[in-house]
Amino acid sequence: MRQNQPYIKMQNIDDKILAKVSKCGRGTIFFPNDFISIGETKSVLKALERMTNDGIIIRLAKGIYCYPKIDKVLGLGILYPSFEDIAQSIAKRDKARIVPTGLYAMNKLGLSTQIPMNIVYMTDGSPRKINMGNGRSIQFKHAAPKNLSFRNELAMLVTFALKEIKQKNVTDKHLERIKEILKKETKEKVLIDAKLMPSWIRTIIRKAYE
Repeated sequence: MRQNQPYIKMQNIDDKILAKVSKCGRGTIFFPNDFISIGETKSVLKALERMTNDGIIIRLAKGIYCYPKIDKVLGLGILYPSFEDIAQSIAKRDKARIVPTGLYAMNKLGLSTQIPMNIVYMTDGSPRKINMGNGRSIQFKHAAPKNLSFRNELAMLVTFALKEIKQKNVTDKHLERIKEILKKETKEKVLIDAKLMPSWIRTIIRKAYE
């Protein structure tokens, strides 16, 4: 009986972890520290390793796991969370603010079809780079508070996308797309963040509403 006790204890940890992530629902992203009330770190890591090997959960990167959604209608199988979902989960865990920059902001707005291999966010949390495999990564760079103070998400994305393009490289095609994008929000809502924008970007946004 004594020989079986450690095995039973390990299975209990697995069951408790599964019960907790199941309660949160499929698609939930989680970290080993989410289970510190269940067992010691070493035991939790072993349990997560077993559950990953059994196909119950997936490992997205070092220390990042997901209880994945499964597509049974189209037969797509496991549906992986987006890098944005992963980044937002990390930010929530760290109680940090994040904003997308550069090419990623351009891609989100449809100003570029290029999907960057290295998605970069500015943050008031710890700077770090998370390797996601296949040469892709999520990077967090420390930023000045001003860059994290936007109240309107669209204003933020347009600002950082245009900064990436640079004023001298803005084309009529870019301006047409921005005008189309800004139809989603009123001028007042977007320009609530006017003080956080370079003057040339404010001018572009104001003209887009004319």
